Amino acid sequence: MKKILYLTDLYYEAKGRNYYEEDIYIAGKLKDYFDVVLCHPKNSESFEKDVDLIIFRNTGGVSGFKQIYNKFVERVYSNQLNIFNNFSGKADMKGKQYLIDLTELGYPVIPTVDKAASLTLLPESSAYVVKPKDGADSIGLEFVERADFANKTFADGEFLIQPAIDFEYELSFYFINNKFEYALYAPDKSKRWELKQYDASEADVEFAKKFIDWNDIKNGIQRVDACRTKEGKLLLVELEDLNPYLSILELDATLRENVIKDFIKAIEAMI
Repeated sequence: MKKILYLTDLYYEAKGRNYYEEDIYIAGKLKDYFDVVLCHPKNSESFEKDVDLIIFRNTGGVSGFKQIYNKFVERVYSNQLNIFNNFSGKADMKGKQYLIDLTELGYPVIPTVDKAASLTLLPESSAYVVKPKDGADSIGLEFVERADFANKTFADGEFLIQPAIDFEYELSFYFINNKFEYALYAPDKSKRWELKQYDASEADVEFAKKFIDWNDIKNGIQRVDACRTKEGKLLLVELEDLNPYLSILELDATLRENVIKDFIKAIEAMI
């Protein structure tokens, strides 16, 4: 039986989500097909060469163990470790610079700059969202009124600046190996992680697929987070390509089983 090292943090605390429940469920499904061992990335080095595949899952924001993560990435490349997701992503895997890149490329993304002097490049807004470029889980996020912006000091290149969007709701699209699996949305925008299944239209999926195609990860799970504006337009909020939380326990039983089957097929294709 092939061996899998499943990296997670079962003790990570996230608002509205129990990471450990999702990972215990997924690992429980995988153990019927593979030998599975779970551990945190900080403890993974001694196992890495003895397994057929490493799966990087719900570890939380890697900013909390940045040095350990960087050394892990070095070993992935130097030891040619077989890893899922592939570490070739250009989105959250590399920080938030991609939001600026996609803005400049004209993709349907919330307009983003990283310098106060570039504020004039953004649409007129009564308030702005400012967050660390190397952040996660809304850590360090701040809303700044336009009138107060001149009194704030933000280090150029270290923070993202976006207009505060008055949206209808947020929704997420989930992909395994570039295949669309399902969509979830938060009907109450004040409760981002109270999710329900969403019947995505063909146009919705086309929107999400643009970012999956741009990112070009061959093997992995990706989550495209978007918001629906008052005008009905979708705008990218985030492209999570490292360790996206799947909210898999929110799915109905049939869809959940189909997702697990596709996950297992993707793993088998790699090993």
